[in-house]
Amino acid sequence: MLLWGHDDADTITIRISVGHNGSVIHPPFLNLMSLVAERAGRIHVRVGGNTQEEARMVPSLPDGKAIEKQKVDTNNPTQTPALLYTSEILYMLANISSLVNVKWYLGVPLNDSANLALDIALYGQQILGDNLIGLQVGNEPDLYARHGHRPATYGPFDYYGEFGNVLGAMKTMGVPRTSNILLGPSVAAADWTPEMVWDTGFIQTYSDALAAVTVEHYPDDNCAALYEGFGDPIDPQTEFPKFLDHNAGWNMIGKFINSSQVAQAAGKPFIMFETNSASCGGFPGISTSFGAALWALDYGLTMASANFSHALLHVGGQNVYYNPFTAPPTNESHFHQWTIGPIFYSVLAVSETLGSSNNSRIIDLGANGQNIYTPGYAIYENDKLARLAFVNFMTDPSGANDYTVSISVDGGESGRPAATPPQIKVKYLVAPSVGDKFNITWGNQTFGGQFEADGRLKNDLHIETIPCDAATNTCQVKVPAPGFALVFMSDEAVAESEPASTATFATTAVTKIKNTATLDEAVLATSNGNKGMEKYKGSTSFGSNAAARGAGVYPSVMALLAVAAGAGVVLRAFSRQV
Repeated sequence: MLLWGHDDADTITIRISVGHNGSVIHPPFLNLMSLVAERAGRIHVRVGGNTQEEARMVPSLPDGKAIEKQKVDTNNPTQTPALLYTSEILYMLANISSLVNVKWYLGVPLNDSANLALDIALYGQQILGDNLIGLQVGNEPDLYARHGHRPATYGPFDYYGEFGNVLGAMKTMGVPRTSNILLGPSVAAADWTPEMVWDTGFIQTYSDALAAVTVEHYPDDNCAALYEGFGDPIDPQTEFPKFLDHNAGWNMIGKFINSSQVAQAAGKPFIMFETNSASCGGFPGISTSFGAALWALDYGLTMASANFSHALLHVGGQNVYYNPFTAPPTNESHFHQWTIGPIFYSVLAVSETLGSSNNSRIIDLGANGQNIYTPGYAIYENDKLARLAFVNFMTDPSGANDYTVSISVDGGESGRPAATPPQIKVKYLVAPSVGDKFNITWGNQTFGGQFEADGRLKNDLHIETIPCDAATNTCQVKVPAPGFALVFMSDEAVAESEPASTATFATTAVTKIKNTATLDEAVLATSNGNKGMEKYKGSTSFGSNAAARGAGVYPSVMALLAVAAGAGVVLRAFSRQV
């Protein structure tokens, strides 16, 4: 079974999206995690990535901070760490797991292999307990030399040795658990192939310590648009079609098929530990589109059919296009809600397709004569056909490129009686076009548009019931262009995917106590604005007002004008379009 999880590779992103400390956790994050956990049974989240290499745990930080970034040259391992954090971050993760079934991966710093900083391994286990399911040793080590973190001669055998050094240091330090806890090699398959690491004897030597075998990969990158030295920027418009067919997923995983078999032979899970639509934050117009949702959905199911255990979608900050979810900027959080990206709908759809049993098996059907625009999958539970999944990458509002699947059950390998059921149920993921950003529904439910989500699905759930034809022994399912159809072969299959109810969370704390006044929009629309107020000056800062009070002007009138001005700012903020 493949489980989509989330990779918060920037720990600052964790603070903004998850919460400020162990006592203040953002309800939208909990709601989103709850949606996935109750469909998949649990959700895995990684805290790490590039920032883990220079991160250091400290006893405390000024002003009670839980985390602080340092401005340093991160290519120099002898300088002050780029990221400082306290154990409060770990307590925050533990508190989240007490509310939602979230399991955590943490990253071990490897930038200075001569002076290993393993506090995160020790305290991570002590604080998170069984909710810590893996410690990543090295993030994309095949790129260390290219990025100046190691000498040009650094190779797979060097990483093999450093991995062993970390394991030995953990044992010396008295870390409680050193078996079935480490993750590696997490190569990007850029400057090394995974096979180059396997040839060192990595899996055999560290089999007892390895919880899983990990790799990382993106289909493309948008780095040239952000940084010098990457050549000419890529035009997203020309790239978009590459994401809109079944070959996209297979092209991504082709170089890892052999490695998935190696991991399976060793009895280890094989994880795509970091992925998304394009490195360096994704592409505008692609990563924010319904097309990306269909791509991620098909990519996830393709990985599942190729023996990947699960995969983690990278999550970044405010300037990242491919985020499954994005919290509003801190200074807007009192009047803006969260923004849910199209790719989060994919997470829900994949979770429901595979179900919560952790026993599902998936087969790529090579549907419609291996048509790359209309892939299909069969999902089995305990060797019995439970669900079918069909994708349509095409966009055609006329309906001419909708296609109809004819389902007939003849026993045999389906594990079901040689008779088509009297009816089936179908749930649809749809949008008007692959270019849509927010007009997306999953079973008629949506998160809304930009700054509109609190982490809960809106609208009533709708799953269609389709009667089957007993005379022809077939069930007809239409797959819209564009769209995704999840077919449930029985009520039992629905129950394995659809939660009977979802736990939701509301805020119990008030963090903004100043400048909270509001004004009826109708009053604002008929007000006189600021005419005649040119000679008056004021301040919106708490406890500050440098304005001289005009003769004959009552304090209450001045207060009303200040409120009106503030309301105008709020209204303009709500009307911004991206």
